[in-house]
Amino acid sequence: MKINFLGAVKTVTGSMHILEVNGKQILIDCGLFQGRRKEAEKINRNFPFDPKSLDAVVLSHAHIDHSGNIPNLVKNGFQGKIHATYATVDLCRAMLADSGHIHEKDIEYLNRKREKKGESLKEPLYTKQDADKAMRQFEGHSYDQPFSLTDEITVIFKDAGHILGSALTKFTIKENGKSINLGYIVDLGRRNLPILRDPVHFKDLDYMIMESTYGGRTHDNIIYAEERLQEIVQRAYDRNGKIIIPSFAMERTQEIIYCLNDLWENNKIPKIPVYVDSPLAVNVTDIFKQHEECYDAETMELLADHDDPFGFGKLRYVRSVEESKQINRSKKSCIIISASGMCEVGRILHHLKNNIEDSRNIILIVGYMAHNTLGRKLVEKLPLVKIFGREYSVRAEVEVMNVFSAHADSNDLLNYARCTKSTLKKIFLVHGEEKQCYTLAESLRNDGFSDVTVPSKNDIFEF
Repeated sequence: MKINFLGAVKTVTGSMHILEVNGKQILIDCGLFQGRRKEAEKINRNFPFDPKSLDAVVLSHAHIDHSGNIPNLVKNGFQGKIHATYATVDLCRAMLADSGHIHEKDIEYLNRKREKKGESLKEPLYTKQDADKAMRQFEGHSYDQPFSLTDEITVIFKDAGHILGSALTKFTIKENGKSINLGYIVDLGRRNLPILRDPVHFKDLDYMIMESTYGGRTHDNIIYAEERLQEIVQRAYDRNGKIIIPSFAMERTQEIIYCLNDLWENNKIPKIPVYVDSPLAVNVTDIFKQHEECYDAETMELLADHDDPFGFGKLRYVRSVEESKQINRSKKSCIIISASGMCEVGRILHHLKNNIEDSRNIILIVGYMAHNTLGRKLVEKLPLVKIFGREYSVRAEVEVMNVFSAHADSNDLLNYARCTKSTLKKIFLVHGEEKQCYTLAESLRNDGFSDVTVPSKNDIFEF
């Protein structure tokens, strides 16, 4: 039995690992690497293995840094099944098609420039058609229902509490008369977040691959989120400003809407328009409504009372480009939630361009921003940023609310590991920037876990 660590190693994007048992190769996640454009293109276009050699893919959840390179994998010859929860399958159907569309449009724009310079034209990483084709290989599974990948490998999904349909995965591997339980604890959610059920703990793991996104940090208590959001909305309203919220179309957008709905219903914020400017977010919200099996008790209660936590009073879902432009032309106070979450592509760039130099406005950061992204530069409060190649002065107020993070913090990660301490032989830390990985590794060792490893890219471990 071997594990080859190929992606999201000492970084947070491009999750990808290969589990090999008796010559069978299982790919765990197949995410897009996000970062500097040239580096990302090189990594995403070139798999460090032959896709045809894989026997199956096991997908933890639908976030693009975990699922986003699946269409390219299929395009390059992978013919096996892609196993995920039912909600993840539905989300991937929307998200991968949207990703393919974005790749097509980005290449169209790039090729126009290359053609003028007499340079050779490029092909998109994959297209919407490639994404649609890849969906035919998906196979959905329920939580808590074991299924077999091979004669030697059985898999079970448990609720991760991270996003809709996200799964913590246990691989039970039989080899040479022995049985080993390997846990893939990436991405681990948090307790008491709105909408979703809390993460489920495995208690009988021999080996664990664990994320470390916030391995050296703790989050504020989620109960203070609405109070802080209320104060920010009121502040912008009092000065007739706009609130621009870069947000992932999936999960974070629905959580923000959920909180705004609660504030609205309890008359804690002024009745200002709230726009969700992302066609994908509209589709994802519809998918949320179809998967009540993922909801926590509070959300189920709301639905039982015929309340719609995703569609309150002044909320408007924006599909067309023209309506998106009209929002920017408006001089009235409003809230604009738009993708992408790291401010790298999509309509959020237009909203930032039009509003970033107005000191009345607030840019509200509610999610993790990877290195070298525009979102990270805003978090670091750089005075000048580039949008569409032009420099803009950051005069708008920048607020950061990590309380909405759907990733476990250092305390959550330690507590999760403790639940299986009596059986655990080794922990591998992935999906975290280098500093966070090593900080968590030290915390785990101080807590009595003697064998903790931070793998480097392409490291192979044999059992």
